[in-house]
Amino acid sequence: MTKHVAVLMGGLSAEREISLRSGEACAKALEEQGFQVSRVDAGHDVATVLAALKPDVAFNALHGRFGEDGCIQGALELLRIPYTHSGVLASSVAMKKDIAKTVMAAAGVPTPKGRVLHRLDAAKAHALPLPYVLKPVSEGSSFGVFIVSEGQEHPPQELWREDWTHGDMMLAEQFIAGRELTCAVMNDKALDVIEILAADGGWYDYHAKYAKGGSKHVLPANLKLNIYQEVQHLALEAHRALGCRGVSRADFRYDDRPGGTGELVVLEVNTQPGMTETSLVPEMAAYAGFSFGELVRWMVEDASCDR
Repeated sequence: MTKHVAVLMGGLSAEREISLRSGEACAKALEEQGFQVSRVDAGHDVATVLAALKPDVAFNALHGRFGEDGCIQGALELLRIPYTHSGVLASSVAMKKDIAKTVMAAAGVPTPKGRVLHRLDAAKAHALPLPYVLKPVSEGSSFGVFIVSEGQEHPPQELWREDWTHGDMMLAEQFIAGRELTCAVMNDKALDVIEILAADGGWYDYHAKYAKGGSKHVLPANLKLNIYQEVQHLALEAHRALGCRGVSRADFRYDDRPGGTGELVVLEVNTQPGMTETSLVPEMAAYAGFSFGELVRWMVEDASCDR
């Protein structure tokens, strides 16, 4: 019997447009794999829609708040619809960057030093010695992120804006210079490591993530073997510490500059990594021998409740 898969996409977060792209790519691939697919734009009525559809599986292609933070996972648990990716607790913890740092640190996973403060306090005075990074505690895709550079007299004044939509609590973290690395975990195994180079030489912001040609991905990353293996080890340790399931992706900074600190730190773990044409997880899966269709098929077959 053909499985009926509801692909949850769009949603209510700032990452809606990216989720629509991820969801459409996954829906097409699942149809090509022989599944019956319903595309569900996950609004406030998503539980009612799903209860009427009665799918066999929900493929969660949502990003950001409500889709990545345990909310939709809780609804799917109540409806007893098996779903992909991480469960309620892991999704909630990983989305709260400050709590995720505490959990990872307890498991021996290194993260940048930092502190949490209200955005208005972050706008009044520098939260940390320069340079540092300011990011919303519960946002993704680089929304609301600022790199506060050496010599910058004032903190980001955009934080005063009345139309700010990225939450009031900010995480200030020491800026780690060096290389941007990422590594996915699939089926409780670390995949290979990618180094990300923004095309404009800057940092890996929204444009670099999602615009065609916005970034260059070096796979496998050109690292010493012991560092390469340590990235894989830490990606798996972070995945396990947070209780992730299915596919996750850990992002790193590695300071191997001449005279640098040599630090290797985990910035965060994404429990709902992007699945667009420029996304990293499909690229790593392909390098491991999984076509995009095989990847999404595996995710559907891995789906369950009580994750």
